[in-house]
Amino acid sequence: MIRRTRVAACVLAGSLSLGAAMPAVSVANDGHGDHHGRHRSQSCTGTLTAPGVLSGNYWGTTYINGTCVVNAGNAVVHGSLVVTSGSNLVAAFGKNDTTGTGTSNLKVTGDLRVGKGATAIVGCEPNFFTCLDDPDQQVGTLTSSAKIRGDLRAKGALAVLVHHSWIGGDIRQSGGGGGVTCAPPAGTVLGAHMSPAYSDYEDNTVAGDVSITGLNSCWLGFIRNKAQSDVRISHNTMADPDANEIVTNTVAGDLACFANSPAVQFGDSAGASNIVGGNARGQCGFNVLIPNPEPSGPLTPVSVPAP
Repeated sequence: MIRRTRVAACVLAGSLSLGAAMPAVSVANDGHGDHHGRHRSQSCTGTLTAPGVLSGNYWGTTYINGTCVVNAGNAVVHGSLVVTSGSNLVAAFGKNDTTGTGTSNLKVTGDLRVGKGATAIVGCEPNFFTCLDDPDQQVGTLTSSAKIRGDLRAKGALAVLVHHSWIGGDIRQSGGGGGVTCAPPAGTVLGAHMSPAYSDYEDNTVAGDVSITGLNSCWLGFIRNKAQSDVRISHNTMADPDANEIVTNTVAGDLACFANSPAVQFGDSAGASNIVGGNARGQCGFNVLIPNPEPSGPLTPVSVPAP
């Protein structure tokens, strides 16, 4: 699994470290704000070496052009937030790194939309995706979260990483992923730090449906999430043989997994069976037994009915 606790053929060694290329404290270039922190501009613009900062209140649909971070206090978008094609949103800082105290959470009252070739890194937590400004990069002590009242929609995105967050609508990710390879994608926020492209959802609550389909990438995970409706994960092809860890989730509706390569597995997640309130079908079916952990652990049902 692509996390700090494992060194795999294609690995993100620790949580993404932006280092000198993306300083924790950077200059906002997203327009002018008033003394209440309300921004009249509806865009945030920056580069990998000089990222823009999303902070304070934004009104209406707000666009990320280039690279922007949420590291200078809470950011609230009163509308939808759009990560435009090829752009990067990095909202995985635990503190307000301008003042040294407080938090840097993200709230979006509309949808979060991630465009073709774009990357969204949202939320962080100890053990599984350490906050980028956490003084303990080995285990972590800080957390950051996002609250998205609408949908999270990604079409053709390079990578979507969501941890410790709440989605009030659906998650719909389709296509993209950078190809069936674990080579770091050149010219991107991931490639700049020698990480492959991958998508991962961990420790989130999703009120709507989840659909993740048609990704061609290095690795995909959907772990320890609480899904309050249906989940469908299908036709995703990954380069890492440890990919497609769809485990330890609680799904109130149906869980369906079809035509994923490799097939859904526990991998090395130290996970447990999915608990499913509706039907479980395909690679996530109630009748499917797989080793836990891979490759030679005891055969364990990938999903079990909710009590």
